[in-house]
This record gives sequence, C-alpha cells and structure tokens, in this order.
Amino acid sequence: MTQQGVRWTADQVLALAPDAASRKAGSKLGAAGPWSEAGSSDEGTVWGLCKGSGSKPYQTVIDIADTAGPAYKCSCPSRKFPCKHALGLLLLWAGEDSAVPPGQAPGWAEEWLAGRRKRTEEKRAAGASGSQTAADPEA
Repeated sequence: MTQQGVRWTADQVLALAPDAASRKAGSKLGAAGPWSEAGSSDEGTVWGLCKGSGSKPYQTVIDIADTAGPAYKCSCPSRKFPCKHALGLLLLWAGEDSAVPPGQAPGWAEEWLAGRRKRTEEKRAAGASGSQTAADPEA
C-alpha cells in the first residue's frame, strides 16, 4: 500500500481510519471543496490546505513512501491518527488525478518531511551501530 506512484483505493484509505466516526468525517472531506494548494510528489508525499472553522486553513501532509507505513502531520487539534483531514486528503488523492496534481511541496511540508526522514535515518543508524556493538564481546 505504500508503493510510490501507485494511487490507493478509497477502501485502502478508509482502512487507515482509527474509528467509524473518522471514516465518516474523512469521507466528507474527500471532495475538492475545502481543499486548496493540494499536491503530490513522486517521492511519495501528499499535501494540502483544508478550510476549517478557524481563519487559518489546516496544513496537512502525508508521507506515503515510508516502508513502515504512512505518516501524517496536520495542524488541526485532533488526537486521532490519521485525523479526518489526512483521510480526506488521501481520499481526494486516491480519486481523480487532477484533484491532487503533481508538484513541488510547499516549505511547511518540506520542512516536516525533511525532519521526519532525518529522524528515521538517525534511528536506522543508531540501530545499526547498536547491533554491531552488541555483537562485539569486548565493547
């Protein structure tokens, strides 16, 4: 489900929802209406701005390229992962190609993604050096 370049189905997206209420709310946001500046990259990132009840839209970004599964970041106050905005954006992306066109991620999305990938690499490096140390009886 995390293959780059392969659009997901609505069923695959909705299977990520933490509960039925999130599935329902995410489905309502799966249309272009509340979204602006939505886009996706070949590297496996989907982003967009979702109009909410406040004056500033929610910044939503999803990393779908991670082999451990998708990761989500949204500026909304929800404690659910993924939140309804992430589900809605993924549904929009899974739908028609023109709704979430390919492009260059905005700065706020790039910043989160760079930090996330750096932390992942640091964990991977720490795990590799930790396993080498454990194998050395003199260490």
